[in-house]
Amino acid sequence: MCKKVPMRDGYGQALLELCGNNDKIMVLDADVAKSTRTVWIQDKYPEMFLDMGIAEQDMIGTAAGLALTGIIPFASTYCVFLAGRAWDQIRTTVCYNNLNVKLAGAHAGISVGPDGATHQALEDVALMRTLPGMTVIVPCDAQETRKATLAAAEMKGPCFIRFGREAVPVVTDADSPFLIGKANKMRDGKDVTIFANGAMVYEALAAAEEMSAEGIDVMVINLHTVKPLDEECILSAVKKTGCAVTAEEHQIAGGMGSAVAERLVTQLPVPLEMVGVHDSFGESGQPGELMEKYGLDKEAVKEAVRKVILRK
Repeated sequence: MCKKVPMRDGYGQALLELCGNNDKIMVLDADVAKSTRTVWIQDKYPEMFLDMGIAEQDMIGTAAGLALTGIIPFASTYCVFLAGRAWDQIRTTVCYNNLNVKLAGAHAGISVGPDGATHQALEDVALMRTLPGMTVIVPCDAQETRKATLAAAEMKGPCFIRFGREAVPVVTDADSPFLIGKANKMRDGKDVTIFANGAMVYEALAAAEEMSAEGIDVMVINLHTVKPLDEECILSAVKKTGCAVTAEEHQIAGGMGSAVAERLVTQLPVPLEMVGVHDSFGESGQPGELMEKYGLDKEAVKEAVRKVILRK
């Protein structure tokens, strides 16, 4: 059984490393530092931390100003408020000027749980990936969140990192590769390809393992970077299997599944099924119960695999 660790722990750990090694890092938070783990920076490197209060739009404007001076700002808050409430500032101030601002959307997806629909970001990937110049990363566990944060600091330009609240199984390790824009093959197979990211990578791996008992050989690709998309990996995998499933903790419309479908329909049309939220808001409940109710667990992935294979 994989150890469960909150992805936000990986974010906080990476920020500690960055602040200890780079005096140009500045961490901003919108009054949720304990939740995002940026409180670790506030405690250890107070001179590299700014609490902007519940003022997400102002936080993005301040981050943009810092970036213009050569600082590398990491602006952190709940994903639904970052991608939603501050979208205009992200679009016009950060992306239009191609500023080196890093955005960390915590508590993403329906697995936020009891906080309910107002706090469950299910549209953020769609909002972020449409912005010119924006890099969009959805890591699968705490280890990969740490690597994504470190990589974001090294790249130039706007970057959005999305991660959840709940502890999720750690399916990668310190030696697992991570490059922005390069997907990772987690499991090889010949019958169907599952493209997954975030918490759905573990669900996809669990589904693939169980489906081997049905004689179905499943390839699992961790598509952690939604933009820029690893088209070479996507096409290579689908050429081998002839069909695909996408799995994400996000609305089906506009997310990673849509990005994959856009590439396949123009370059390699094959049967495709999508696992995600179907044009619905979430609700208050326990994370595991919500994942099951909204079709975001291994059983939903298995059903999608069966359906797409029948369409081959």
